Amino acid sequence: MQRLSLADRECPLSRTLDAVGEWWTLLLLHDCFDGFTRFDQFEANLGISSGMLTKRLKTLVDNGILERRQYSERPPRFEYVLTDTGRSLRPVIVALAAWGNAQLPRRERSMILVDARTGREVEPVVVDRRTGKPLDDPDAYVFAAGPAASEAFRTRYDALAAKRKAAR
Repeated sequence: MQRLSLADRECPLSRTLDAVGEWWTLLLLHDCFDGFTRFDQFEANLGISSGMLTKRLKTLVDNGILERRQYSERPPRFEYVLTDTGRSLRPVIVALAAWGNAQLPRRERSMILVDARTGREVEPVVVDRRTGKPLDDPDAYVFAAGPAASEAFRTRYDALAAKRKAAR
């Protein structure tokens, strides 16, 4: 059975999941943010099969998230370095880890985010850049059809806006 490509769907979440939604990919990106760049490092740290790792790395390179760079000619060896697009995923990975930690008692957290200078634990939140307000209030922040939205998307979000208005 052929897998449906989420990239063919209009929703940006679908396209994003197609690029980075597989769980090995998220763990691989986490390793990249920790400074890993080489195939053998990823393989050893994650315990992932070489075939699966090769597929995940290729997808990340094809999507412009990692860049494949040769670091040795004899034998030919490559490393995988985050691109600007890849580095821009760091807040997403941090937010996912923070969400996971929030579901656990403090004593069960095996990894926390800390301020590099002070060592103090930080509590990440996703905020609007202009206002600084957290985006976790579903009444204050909602999705709407964007400039490239199809008629179906416009209809969907117009109906949701009308429903919210009627509920007030």
